[in-house]
Amino acid sequence: MKSAGFILLVVGFLAGAYSTSLDVESVNWMLFVIAVLIAVAGTRLVKQADSAHAQSATVLENNRNELHQSLDNVVRDLQDMTSGSAPEGDALRAEIDNRLREDLRRFADARESMVHLFGLQAYADIMSSFAAGERYINRVWSASVDGYDKEAETYLHKAARQFDDARLQLSRAAGGAE
Repeated sequence: MKSAGFILLVVGFLAGAYSTSLDVESVNWMLFVIAVLIAVAGTRLVKQADSAHAQSATVLENNRNELHQSLDNVVRDLQDMTSGSAPEGDALRAEIDNRLREDLRRFADARESMVHLFGLQAYADIMSSFAAGERYINRVWSASVDGYDKEAETYLHKAARQFDDARLQLSRAAGGAE
């Protein structure tokens, strides 16, 4: 269905371009409107196919697991990084890149499923904490580049709290949705 939608979209745009190039002085509006309707129909088919895929049980279950696993990994790694003396400078940035980036990306890739799994309010609550934690991680990285190791350590702890809060909210949402 998605391929058919893309074909209709391309045909609609090409027919629209063709209809406007037939005569320099005027446009055959009937042909142009038909081309636009074909393109709109193609767009609707593509959106329907994407929506059906995003709401499929397999995708939702895979993304549910990704959300929990990646967030659990981030919280665990941040707890490891904040217990005892935190690394500084290059070592801190390397640790962030090696331990956190992949799990942050996995969570972000699966986040759209939260709306279908838990509802819009739960999505907003979880993503608010997640985004704050991610901003703090970026601030830690930047502060360590600039040599502000104390600030980096402070914001590493703040990031850990935000991700822990996001994990707690995700657990609550999952408990209420099941």
